Amino acid sequence: MKSIGIIAEYNPFHNGHLYHINKIKEKYKDYSIILVMTGNFTERGDCAIIDKWKRSEIALKHGIDLVVELPYPFATQSADFFAYGAVTLLEKLNVEKIVFGSESDDVSSLELIAKTQIDNPEFDRLVKIYSKFGNNYPTALSLALSDLTHKKIDEPNDLLGISYIKTILKNNYKIKYETIKRTNNYHELELSDNLSSASAIREALKNNIDISSVVPKDTINYYSNLHFINDYFDILKYKIMTEDLDIYQTVEEGIDKLLKKHINKANTYDELIKLVKTKRYTYNKISRMLLHILCNFTKEKANLFKDISYIRILGFNDTGKSYLNSIKKDISIPIISKITKEKDPMLEFELQTTNIYNLKNNSYKKEEEKLIYIGGNYDKE
Repeated sequence: MKSIGIIAEYNPFHNGHLYHINKIKEKYKDYSIILVMTGNFTERGDCAIIDKWKRSEIALKHGIDLVVELPYPFATQSADFFAYGAVTLLEKLNVEKIVFGSESDDVSSLELIAKTQIDNPEFDRLVKIYSKFGNNYPTALSLALSDLTHKKIDEPNDLLGISYIKTILKNNYKIKYETIKRTNNYHELELSDNLSSASAIREALKNNIDISSVVPKDTINYYSNLHFINDYFDILKYKIMTEDLDIYQTVEEGIDKLLKKHINKANTYDELIKLVKTKRYTYNKISRMLLHILCNFTKEKANLFKDISYIRILGFNDTGKSYLNSIKKDISIPIISKITKEKDPMLEFELQTTNIYNLKNNSYKKEEEKLIYIGGNYDKE
């Protein structure tokens, strides 16, 4: 069976995502669509507004055939880590091609930039120079690439696409890549008529604004018992006040002191981030750092969880099930559709982060009791 891969958070699923899927289905009519999706926490250092099970069901109802979870250690780190975990999962699932959204829709330029970053001493030298001038890493990277390629790529989906391509090239993966033009502004915080960013939709939900024009109408009922990262601020505040922060992933020397200095002045996540934000520490970098503190993601765990060691199925329809059955014999790592007593250490940690996520709504149903979606209905594997 032939397959196309998508990497997404669907936080939340909106009309732009549906457009993406429909464009793929138009071009690749006989292909299964495989989604690698983040779990309950995201790459920008946020929590998903609804849990991964609801988001999986929405995806399956709108054209996805198989949903696979991107584990927390990859889902909540910077673009290169995120891309490595997601693309590796698609490669292990024998997916033929990844199709990702792109602001530039210029795959040749993205490929050129990706190749420029791989094992290029001049690129590394320029990044170090620009960093010494006080630029944060994304800015230093962009300036170095501009010097070497005379191209300016600074939009988030293009940058993530470059990381996907780098992962494929560096690891000699067989998977191909293709872009689809992104049709809305990633940064916008106000709703538009039909196509709005996930950021704008989350902001609207936070303020009880109607989102029915920008998401598929059959998804509206899913948006109850919403999770927002500020709901966890008291837990985070306690941890910052009482713990050695240096043990946590992405906490660098100096930022731990800033966090402890300002924690009692802040009443929200946003206030804390703005108090410690500097030219060196970007908003997203601090957000991920705080998420790592919240979920006990230590540097020791990060060193332990450097590779994909299992494939966890969140949901599938009949086509997805057939695809899995057709490739099972070729997959070298465990495929997990129901949690058993024999748990992978990274999966054990995933369950711990789920328990933290569920503190918000006091939802302590064990992950091993969760059901898998087949054809839009609940069923046990």
